[in-house]
Amino acid sequence: MSWLVIAIIAYLILAVVNLADKFIIEKVIPGPKTYTFLVGVTGALVIVAAPWFLIWPGWALFFFNCLVGSFFAGGLFFLYSALKGGEASRIFTLVGGMVPIFTVLFSLAVFGEVFNTNQWLALLFLILGTIVIASISVHHNVWFNIRKFLGILDSSKWPSILAAIFSALFFALFWIGTKQVYNTQEFASGFIWVRLGTFLTVLFLLIRKSSRDEIFSEIKGGNKQKNNKFIYFGTQGLGALGSVLQNYAVALGSVALVTSLQGLQYALLLVLSAIVTFFYPKIIKEELDKRNVILKIVALVIMVVGILILNLG
Repeated sequence: MSWLVIAIIAYLILAVVNLADKFIIEKVIPGPKTYTFLVGVTGALVIVAAPWFLIWPGWALFFFNCLVGSFFAGGLFFLYSALKGGEASRIFTLVGGMVPIFTVLFSLAVFGEVFNTNQWLALLFLILGTIVIASISVHHNVWFNIRKFLGILDSSKWPSILAAIFSALFFALFWIGTKQVYNTQEFASGFIWVRLGTFLTVLFLLIRKSSRDEIFSEIKGGNKQKNNKFIYFGTQGLGALGSVLQNYAVALGSVALVTSLQGLQYALLLVLSAIVTFFYPKIIKEELDKRNVILKIVALVIMVVGILILNLG
């Protein structure tokens, strides 16, 4: 199975996870710090595979693996912070649109990666599709839409926008670092070490007593309903599967091209958000006017064209 097929499957799974993440942040565990901690701790469960796959990489690579894992924790924290004050599809799309741009720049600088004409064209289509999704609004003036999306017309949105930008930057650093991990270590062993690095990073959230009290209080509050546990662990299980596939695609292919496909994840997220809005508006609320639906379809077509070009390349 090619890295392209693996990446597409991963992003389809992660779109479902994104939708559940938004629900968890709003209804179950309101604090981004707490959710970052829980995701980091849950991710460390990969240690159960250590007896079969874990290989000691040496101290230098061990610290590098931990650094890469810390970038993931940072990306999560800023992402969940952004979700607290923004629409799920817009925040995820903003992050998803910037991650491949940052990753391409870092990839060129760090790896000196060279793309052929088809790959550059595919990157253009994939990022363009994400930009189209980002511009969706009920207003018909394009510049107004861009300003509204970026929060220029509403200063209250700027904290979420800045958090999304930092999230994209940290995730791009994570993917560049992850590619280097897989270039120097076995995939399974590298994957486990990076997740342990994320786990060690989130433990720092427990140093301050006020932070500990906040985290444990919100965890206790989120556990009051049995359904909450099912939703959380179900989401983490799906997320783990999507993450493994996404990482494996990065190990097999170009990190810049794999991350550029992330627009598919957000296109599907928009579709899923629309479906949930229509049937369960109390859970998720998205805009469903005719123009928005058309733009979503156009964005999806653009990204499909990008995938086809990428496949030819």
